[in-house]
Amino acid sequence: MLFLIAVLSIAGVITEDGAKLLKASEAGGSEGPVWDGKGNLYFTGKGHIFKLDSSGQTQVFREASGGANGLFFDKQGRLIACEAANRRVTRTEADGTITVLADSFEGKKFNSPNDLTMDSKGRIYFSDPRYGNRDNMEMSVEGVYRIDAPGKVTRVLGRDLVDRPNGLLVSPGDRFLYVADNNNNNPGAPRKLWRFKLGADGSVQSKSRKLIYDWGDGRGPDGTEMDAKGRLFVAGGLNKPHPPHETDNKKGGVYVLSPQGKVLEFIPVPLDEVTNVAFGGADMRTLYVSAGGTIWSIRVKTPGNGPN
Repeated sequence: MLFLIAVLSIAGVITEDGAKLLKASEAGGSEGPVWDGKGNLYFTGKGHIFKLDSSGQTQVFREASGGANGLFFDKQGRLIACEAANRRVTRTEADGTITVLADSFEGKKFNSPNDLTMDSKGRIYFSDPRYGNRDNMEMSVEGVYRIDAPGKVTRVLGRDLVDRPNGLLVSPGDRFLYVADNNNNNPGAPRKLWRFKLGADGSVQSKSRKLIYDWGDGRGPDGTEMDAKGRLFVAGGLNKPHPPHETDNKKGGVYVLSPQGKVLEFIPVPLDEVTNVAFGGADMRTLYVSAGGTIWSIRVKTPGNGPN
């Protein structure tokens, strides 16, 4: 059942009046929440992919998921997953079989695919950072890639424009690609949200890079979503510092930003680390947040934009 434990009551222009942050699942959700449009939320954690149904029950959808992180549903309702430990991006077909969409670039294995997004033409963009142990890396670039078809992969952003990409978002109409550049392992490294213009062919216009928000020396941006009014919902920050690399100058929660990068509202989340966000519910006005091994939810006034 849904945990009706009110942690915080928040009033603002984004969240509903008197909205409460609730625990939706404590099964171990650490990443990748995504709504399937059929009443279910999928998320990752403990090496599994979980499904939270409309009754509040959580069950394992896929065991041994290859360290799945970011998730996304395509227009055919197939689940796309970044399998960080398996170093690949996969698609779960309707019959449950797994199709590998990408596992290498120019003969070298990916670092650890992290997050993904999709444009209106079905092209998949994914980030490939490496957090933690870097001993078995086969490429020095921590880039962003586009999958046009299984095995057809193009690097669209390299180390000249992003340091350690994490969360990604394609905006409506395929106008922009938002990239959470979060190198939280090194003091002074970027913890910034960038915006790039996209070409009709899916290419990234490198000279269009625009800084939207900078987390300074705190924990930088992670998962990113957008509501129907074009406002950005970005997971980030810390409630307790991780010296020497990260301060708690930017508290842990969801940063709601205008398209120009102004903080419109901050939704605090009590457990570190706040990793990702997703809109869901029948009216798409429930914001789900993964943090501290828990899936949280809070009601907002404007529905999420939804997938392209």
